Amino acid sequence: MTKTTEIIEQPRYYCALGAQQSVLAIKRAIPILHSGPGCGIKLHDGLSVASGYQGIGYSGGSAVPCTNTTEREVVFGGEHRLRQVIDGSLKVLKGDLFVVLTGCTADIIGDDVGQVVSEYKSKGIPIVYAETGGFKGSNFKGHELVIEAIIDQFIGERKPEVEKGLVNVWSVVPYQDSFWTGNLAEIKKLLQSIGLKVNILFGTESNGVDEWKTIPNAQFNLVLSPWVGLNIAKQLNEKYGTPYLHYPVLPIGAKETSKFLRTVAEFSQLDKKRVEDFISREEKRFYYYIERSLDFFIEFRYDMADRFFNITDSFYALGISKYLVNELGIVPGEQYITDDAPEEYRKKIEYEFAHLSQDIFSKVIFETDGGKIHEGLRKYNHGNYTPLILGSSWDRDIVSELKGFGINISLPVMHRLVLNRTYVGYNGGLTLTEDIYSNILESYK
Repeated sequence: MTKTTEIIEQPRYYCALGAQQSVLAIKRAIPILHSGPGCGIKLHDGLSVASGYQGIGYSGGSAVPCTNTTEREVVFGGEHRLRQVIDGSLKVLKGDLFVVLTGCTADIIGDDVGQVVSEYKSKGIPIVYAETGGFKGSNFKGHELVIEAIIDQFIGERKPEVEKGLVNVWSVVPYQDSFWTGNLAEIKKLLQSIGLKVNILFGTESNGVDEWKTIPNAQFNLVLSPWVGLNIAKQLNEKYGTPYLHYPVLPIGAKETSKFLRTVAEFSQLDKKRVEDFISREEKRFYYYIERSLDFFIEFRYDMADRFFNITDSFYALGISKYLVNELGIVPGEQYITDDAPEEYRKKIEYEFAHLSQDIFSKVIFETDGGKIHEGLRKYNHGNYTPLILGSSWDRDIVSELKGFGINISLPVMHRLVLNRTYVGYNGGLTLTEDIYSNILESYK
């Protein structure tokens, strides 16, 4: 009996060791890889360069310390080599937190990384470890593993000093989401505007490791994603007794953002008048720009998109679908979810797509193989409509083949430079609208 091996074409996520980028997204946090040579730089190229040319960040790229495990470590063990690399890192790199991440080799041969790290912790060095061998799952899983390790090993057991109005936000995955810095900044701005103090934890709007130390003091945790971050919120609930709110839809545009803010305000018992005043101002501003362009939307003489298709992770697929249906009135086609969402969360994701609006729903296909996705689009199309495809650089050929319109929003993002762009909130909805119709207009000569 022969065993066949399935090859995935154009996967849109990486292995669990890709969590090195989540570490780099924390100010002055430094990953130390206990893995084979080449793993770190390949993951950097895939999750940073191919995510809108975002560069290396603080001690990223080829500067990430690595044991470069070889056959010698496989035979004799790599713990001695790991000590050498940690010692060297402490001498030449200035960090507030060091995170040792294991690759496949270290996890397979069974190096006692926990014991090695404990030797440095006993000396007062801020260091933790996470077992992130590639076979543990995707970088979405690795992201959660790293956060759980920091909570358990760095923050540790402590009595919470609960601060009313303080919220920890768990949302988009750094670098996997090409627009993560802008999105997190906008989420923080929205929550602050209704009266909350926000631990955003990653990116330029975070206070770095000092902010992480205040996680136990939060009034509640906010999971703003379909599934990533739920395990973290549950861990914090068990460890510190912190309640959590799960809002599965990334809020894009006026309707969903206002709904999101009202849900958060009710959960955290905020001043209702302040919240409604802010929502009123933002909706007025949002619809001013939409109404100003109504003549264009209604009388545009050229072909418009007849159906839209997402080829992206569940974060964007759900948030964008809600916006395009409820604000722009574009009809959904099949929605392809590429983040390999765990089985236990898929029913909830399907439920959200089944209730995009009162009368409109969309079929959801969980698929990680780009070749199968493109074949599905060909079968669905039959040349009868003009599709709008929101996907990656790999989808440019299928967009051209189907004579459709395409926007590069999901990994890999090789045809855009991404700085602080955001698709979240009121501003994000306007930006997405601009990008969609600018792309359509660009196709006419």
